[in-house]
Amino acid sequence: MNRDLETRDRLLKAAARLFAERGFKDVTVRAICTAAKANVAAVNYHFGDKVGLYREVLQVAIDALRETNDAARAAGAGQPPEQQLRRYLVVFLQHVLSPQYDTVHRLIQREIDHPTPAMDALVEQAARPRLEYLAGVVAAMTGSDRSDPEVLYCVGAILSQTIMYVRMNPIARRLGFTFTPTKPNIEAAAEHIAAFSIGGIGKILYRSK
Repeated sequence: MNRDLETRDRLLKAAARLFAERGFKDVTVRAICTAAKANVAAVNYHFGDKVGLYREVLQVAIDALRETNDAARAAGAGQPPEQQLRRYLVVFLQHVLSPQYDTVHRLIQREIDHPTPAMDALVEQAARPRLEYLAGVVAAMTGSDRSDPEVLYCVGAILSQTIMYVRMNPIARRLGFTFTPTKPNIEAAAEHIAAFSIGGIGKILYRSK
């Protein structure tokens, strides 16, 4: 790797850590360059400005979410929709609960809490494909149209259940909700979410026909 590429890589890694810790607004170019042991002009040289650097950092996180979505979809390919949901949830939780996803989580949460112009890429490349896939799975279970508002509400309910495992917080722990992300625990959690969701989907969408 030549010197320019090494500097660029150090800037990306330092920026990812700092943006994840503090958010876009509270991180200065000087702080990034100091952490990366780079000249203060290096951000402009490699990325144009701080916004350009942030876009590239967030794109790495978005790409990780896209890879997770693709892997989760592939796991259930060719199977009945109920099994597609189960396999999706297992792979999704396995990926997002791995330690290397910590920075990704924090970057995405920072962007959600304080949106920047980069939000469009997050929605279109990561969030929308996930929603559209799960909407198709839910619709296939009941013969509904994937654009049916009830289908979308069901997708929201499924994804909301995953948040409890992904975003473990002090309140949840104090209420007695603990989770250790071992392989058996992840599979059990995915099965619980799937079984609960499939039961609810049947009650709501079959009843509405």
